[in-house]
Amino acid sequence: MTPRFLDQLDHLRDTGRLALFAIDEAHCVSQWGHDFRPEYLQLSILPERYPATPRIALTATADRQTREEIAERLNLQHARRFVSSFDRPNIRYTIVDKDDARRQLLAFIREECPGQAGIVYCLSRRKVEETAAWLQEQGLNALPYHAGMTQEMRAEHQTRFLREDGLIMVATIAFGMGIDKPDVRFVAHLDLPRSIEGYYQETGRAGRDGLPAQAWMAWGAQDVVQQRRMIDESEASEEFKRLARNRLDVLVGLVEATTCRRQHLLAYFGEDSAPCGNCDNCLHPPQTWDATEAARKALSCVYRTGQRYGAGHLIDVLRGELTDKVIERGHQDITTFRRRPRALQRAAPHRRRPPAAARRGRVPPAPRARTQPQPRQAAQRRGARDPGRHPHHLVRPPARLALRHRQGAQRARLRGVPGRHPARDRHRPPAEPGRARPHQRRRRSQAGALRRGHPRAGRRSGLILDHR
Repeated sequence: MTPRFLDQLDHLRDTGRLALFAIDEAHCVSQWGHDFRPEYLQLSILPERYPATPRIALTATADRQTREEIAERLNLQHARRFVSSFDRPNIRYTIVDKDDARRQLLAFIREECPGQAGIVYCLSRRKVEETAAWLQEQGLNALPYHAGMTQEMRAEHQTRFLREDGLIMVATIAFGMGIDKPDVRFVAHLDLPRSIEGYYQETGRAGRDGLPAQAWMAWGAQDVVQQRRMIDESEASEEFKRLARNRLDVLVGLVEATTCRRQHLLAYFGEDSAPCGNCDNCLHPPQTWDATEAARKALSCVYRTGQRYGAGHLIDVLRGELTDKVIERGHQDITTFRRRPRALQRAAPHRRRPPAAARRGRVPPAPRARTQPQPRQAAQRRGARDPGRHPHHLVRPPARLALRHRQGAQRARLRGVPGRHPARDRHRPPAEPGRARPHQRRRRSQAGALRRGHPRAGRRSGLILDHR
């Protein structure tokens, strides 16, 4: 509301040509809304400066709380309200778990909307540029759009999108407001939107001609972590951050829903509906199971490990994996550590060795897992040698055993080659023809013991047969 613009409005009023103020995207005036714009607060001077001119506020994404704030900010408390249905029955909602999102997007476009116009939303400008370039390499007609581009380039790309058929616009949320292209057949999200209002507004740009359209999104848990970090690092007030986290939680509830997605979406805006039959959960109901006991174990594991470890470590504890981190923290002794049957313990090799510092004695060695039997004890309990499996296989994978055996054999050969160690070879008696030296006889006896499966064989050739 610059002075120049206000002068123009005064001139229109004085000449009798100021008939109506239409405030589009009125939800932007809500300070606690998902798309607050401070410039909209200046519209509060309209009723004071032009009291005789009627005003109308329009929005497509306003819940009950936002509608009340719009009326208060624009001084429309006594105005009539017209609220229509938020349902867009021609749009099919599909949400998939993110697994190589670009390939998933390409498969979706080629299978569901080949040669059709669409919009692909990304969270960052860099991702917009990279995704648009990648789609062009795949033979699709795609253009980028974000606030970092020049005004001329943005205007050119927007004009091409409105006039050309089959063009895909890869953009940030800066694109879409004021766009009225009726034949947009799909809207895709490669990143999780900031709120359910933003998701509804962006997907609502598809299928405005009333024909079938698609709203497709790929999401992952990392998207939620990124959104929460952006909220926490913002300079907004704590109250605004709390509301932003609540809106994000509602959106996460939508993407994790196992029932009709349209029901969840409309319920947020205060509208009841029956299952739509036109979303991925209605068309292909997901398989569900009672996770009460699993959730109890997971929460107990979080508590017993000190409530400070990530999901990966907690999963290792719950699955009974003897990783370095599990052994160092002693988490193999807590009650939620999965105890495997003894037969599986003997068959499963130890996943990793203790840290190098612990092996050298710099720090106390990790506690030995009581559930993992020693190879020699296991062999004695079996009573007889297991054909085809030596006890050392219980400690190290076969590939590492073969490598250690080759290294030990190579060192033994070097010790027996004249010229390798002149100081030692000077005092070494010459070998008699046809007679092996002592160290050669020892190596051959060890090899024979390995073939026979002797539990003490291999100690001098580099094999590690104990659990330390």
